[in-house]
Amino acid sequence: MYPTLSFDGARIEAGALAERAERAAAGFAAMGIREGDVIAAMLRNEPAFLEVMYAARALGAYLCPINWHFKADEAGYVLRDSGAKVFVVHVDLLAQMREGIPQGMPCIAAEPLPATRRAFRLDTQAVPDGWLNWASWRDANPRHVGPPMRPRGIVAYTSGTTGRPKGVRRIPPPPESAARMAEDAARIARIVFGLDADSRALLAAPLYHSAPASYLSNVSQAGCTLYLEPRFDAERTLALIERERITHAYLVPTMYQRMLRLPAEVRARHDVSSMRFVCSTGSPCPPEVKRAMIDWWGPVINECYASSETGYITFIDAADWLAHPGSAGRAVGEARIRILDDDGRELPAGEVGTIHVLQPAYPDFTYIGNDEARRGMERAGLVSVGDMGWLDADGYLYISDRKSDMVISGGVNIYPAEIEAVLHEMPGIGDCAVFGIPDEEFGEALAAAVTVRDGFALVPDDVRRFLSERIAGYKVPRVVTFHDALPREDTGKIFKRRLREPYWADVARRI
Repeated sequence: MYPTLSFDGARIEAGALAERAERAAAGFAAMGIREGDVIAAMLRNEPAFLEVMYAARALGAYLCPINWHFKADEAGYVLRDSGAKVFVVHVDLLAQMREGIPQGMPCIAAEPLPATRRAFRLDTQAVPDGWLNWASWRDANPRHVGPPMRPRGIVAYTSGTTGRPKGVRRIPPPPESAARMAEDAARIARIVFGLDADSRALLAAPLYHSAPASYLSNVSQAGCTLYLEPRFDAERTLALIERERITHAYLVPTMYQRMLRLPAEVRARHDVSSMRFVCSTGSPCPPEVKRAMIDWWGPVINECYASSETGYITFIDAADWLAHPGSAGRAVGEARIRILDDDGRELPAGEVGTIHVLQPAYPDFTYIGNDEARRGMERAGLVSVGDMGWLDADGYLYISDRKSDMVISGGVNIYPAEIEAVLHEMPGIGDCAVFGIPDEEFGEALAAAVTVRDGFALVPDDVRRFLSERIAGYKVPRVVTFHDALPREDTGKIFKRRLREPYWADVARRI
């Protein structure tokens, strides 16, 4: 199914969106894209993203969204590692990553639409000579004709211990299980998203992230109306909710924070009574923020615990959360949750350990080219992404800490090892450690502790400048501190917890 799409006030009916996608699918097929292949896209929130996603679905191909903040090395790694056969990119992003495109890869450039140019303050840029223009290329193709293919979904890249992100790819289930799993997944989607054919759903979170992409996929399955925004703006969101009588939305805690910070008279000016269901995932919501949103919008704020690897594991609605503040909810569907100690023993209620889960409604996954990492996260058939937490006597899950070094800032996963690998290349840096510190708006921010080699004189701006030229801006640490030496264990491993603790000492939460 296809949604009816509203973008910048223009309405694209489901049939017209289907035709665009089918023409793109025919074009990709003519390029040699076949079932199981990967199409990569580095696009902002625009109709073009949907068209590429639906075209991939029609061909039984995977879609690999690439974070549009990425620079040449970051984007080039994903293009190579994913095995992408074709690349679609917004033309304004070429300046920052063009050198990373593998030689000979077929590329198609999309010109940002006026709303995107306004939202990001972009100049008009033409498609380079010799490149295909997305809109004209798409429309020049006939509509795709072929047998229905099993959708392969998204290849999401999540940060990894090697400093390079890992590609999460679902393994198609055997035919005898596919129908049952699809039904189970649809049942979970109805719980965690609350969507139906009459929903008017708002999505402003970046579609390169797996959670918003999942929301988009489920909006499509519901066949409802989607209001897609190029980027999130707090007051514009409130105005859109009132004007279009929005009923559903995907929002993250950072967005809640920004709306709550609007002047009281601005918030009171907008009627949000049409809202029926808000889905939130990606990072834990601070209790005081969630309570303030429930007080303002009513009992429509819902939360999930999920990951690219595991899918949706828990769900909690507003009423249940008020009775169990701070909880991420109870298992949804047939999900299994176990809290294990370091030796793999299951812990009783109330004791903190590593969270291990399994959601049978979703096909198993692999990390592209990294089976060892996939095996390393599994115990007794359950997998862990490194989060720490506990279950109460009623089965409610509480997230308390993160065992891995991963930082979640504004709902985006950041793995410090990647940043540290770049820092080690900087002249003058002797040792370094990157870690998460509390941030009122984004949940966590990045800090870097470094030592400087003899003969060099560095200031924090030198470090930030070096990094910003090589990695996406959101990965550049906000805080840079200099040390004579960094604390290390006898094994040589840096005691990051000692570096983190002073920042978290007066904060009730740990992530």
